[in-house]
Amino acid sequence: MRRLLTSILLLFVLSLLTFAKDKEKSAPPGPLHLDRDGEKWAEKTLHKLTTEEKVGQLFMIWARAEFLNENSPQYLQLRDTMKKYHIGSFGMTVRWDPPFLYRNQPFEAAALLNRLQQDSKLPLLVAADFERGLSMRLHGATEFPHAMAFGATGNLEYAEAFGKITAQESRAIGVHWNFFPDADVNSNPANPIINTRSFGEDPQQVGELVAAYIHGARANGMLTTAKHFPGHGDTATDSHLGLAQVTGDKARLDSVELKPFRDAITAGVDSIMVAHVTVPALDPGANRVATTSSAIVTNLLKDQLGFHGIVVTDALDMAGLTRLYANDVGRAAVDALKAGADMLLIPADLDASYRDVLKAVQTGEIPPAQLDASVLKLLKAKASLGLHKKRTVDLDAVAEIVGKPDNLALGQQIADDAVTLVRDNGKLLPLQHSGTIAGGLPYQQVEEVRDDTVAVIFSEDVRMDVGRAFEHQLHARVPDANVFYVDSRIAAAMSQQILSAIGQAHTVIAAVYVVPTAGRVVQSPNGVTNTVGMADANGALLQQILEHAADKTVMLAMGNPYLAQDFPAIQNYVCTFSNATVSEVSAVKALFGEIAVHGRLPVTIPNIAQRGSGIDRPIPTAEGGTAHAHSQGSR
Repeated sequence: MRRLLTSILLLFVLSLLTFAKDKEKSAPPGPLHLDRDGEKWAEKTLHKLTTEEKVGQLFMIWARAEFLNENSPQYLQLRDTMKKYHIGSFGMTVRWDPPFLYRNQPFEAAALLNRLQQDSKLPLLVAADFERGLSMRLHGATEFPHAMAFGATGNLEYAEAFGKITAQESRAIGVHWNFFPDADVNSNPANPIINTRSFGEDPQQVGELVAAYIHGARANGMLTTAKHFPGHGDTATDSHLGLAQVTGDKARLDSVELKPFRDAITAGVDSIMVAHVTVPALDPGANRVATTSSAIVTNLLKDQLGFHGIVVTDALDMAGLTRLYANDVGRAAVDALKAGADMLLIPADLDASYRDVLKAVQTGEIPPAQLDASVLKLLKAKASLGLHKKRTVDLDAVAEIVGKPDNLALGQQIADDAVTLVRDNGKLLPLQHSGTIAGGLPYQQVEEVRDDTVAVIFSEDVRMDVGRAFEHQLHARVPDANVFYVDSRIAAAMSQQILSAIGQAHTVIAAVYVVPTAGRVVQSPNGVTNTVGMADANGALLQQILEHAADKTVMLAMGNPYLAQDFPAIQNYVCTFSNATVSEVSAVKALFGEIAVHGRLPVTIPNIAQRGSGIDRPIPTAEGGTAHAHSQGSR
């Protein structure tokens, strides 16, 4: 009997140890912390590095999250490039063939990053542009709407949870550093590249949301980045395509553009990304962008604002910078370092950039002490993440941490709370469930399509996924709704068919998917440009729809909220500030009165509504009525 009890007790103890080990193995990283052991490792490692290795630590290049056989030419080239140039950091991304972004799987990302870590002499810093969380690049992760949607909710707890969840999921796949939050104050409605990536136009609110995100991310083991210093919100040019200019005077810059960056620094932000913009009030040089301006990076950011963290350039392959260095593309990296940068992101020509920086160090143009200081910052960042002790991730933990149901539900709740009703003529909303009931066996199902409800989905390219979730949700409520997809190439050809359907309809939904896209090329009278407007065939068709049926049309801004300023005939206007799937679901729920609508505009829409505007709409009562709606400043 004693032997049996002993055996049972032993098994119980072993099970507890196994459970504790499993919990420890899959536990998310704790807060960022640099202890004395980590400092000693960073200092000791620095002194062991050659000059060539130190220079390589300053560069970050892309690593696409995809399956690669370890002996495939693609992986061998990536590994050999890392070793040849002593690369210290990678930016994790996925294949992008504009306008198509090919998202991949979390396991593939984690496996690739693990292999790179194993093949690297030193632990690698891995960063990513997870502006909307991992779902921006990978399937299965928690999905969040664009930053501006958080501004519409006005909820700081949402922003902190956003940082927390993104950090936990990122660290689970081996990404340590997010190029977020966006600290730009989007005060220019024509801004083609910031727009919904910003939390809004109020510097105070933007700063508070930035700080909340930083707190949530850092407490869960992720490096954060405030961008795009000294502010890219009041520009009308995409710096991926050309030279953008910030025209405000010093007083304006101090009170508007710089306010969120000061809040980020106070919150403990780990890095600040410098933009390829000219700022005459800070540096009058005609061809001196912030990236290469010591007046902006060293004098303002470091000396005046007191930032002592990692200064990272925006991608060095962007046309806003490369046009200035057409004859010596590698020189851009040297000038950025001389201005005060620590990290060189995505050089246009890695070989030329590496050789030019190495030469500048060897000749003394870049002092060895400056090189050491930057490399030490990066090594300490690695140590604060615990990479000097463990650089790979547990693949078994990915399925535990990424895409937790509670987190997915929170992402949807945030999108729901962001929906903002800007105009309502009182005749249309909420919509009613109607239509035929789908039935029949699989592959034998025949559904009637009628024109009582017509939805027109405007997108950049009808081959994209945008609008599919919206259509699915709409058909779940109105099975016979007639849904059209259009883009600027086919809008004119489809206009007669669409207008004919609208003439028969009782309800028209115009869902417009326009979000900022880096480097989108649009031909205009002023040459190649970018835009978040609808000055094309899509816009012409939308104008015709409003001319024929404004009173029975609801326009959904699935992204850019400023669209309404170009269509003053809009009588029913709803903003979600995002084209994310969660926002598509929220839009349909709001249209049918299934969620309360109480979002507030975080920006001013010229001639339409002021910041803070929004019409409250509670969920309709069981008797079919609604409680009293209250409008805040809409005009």
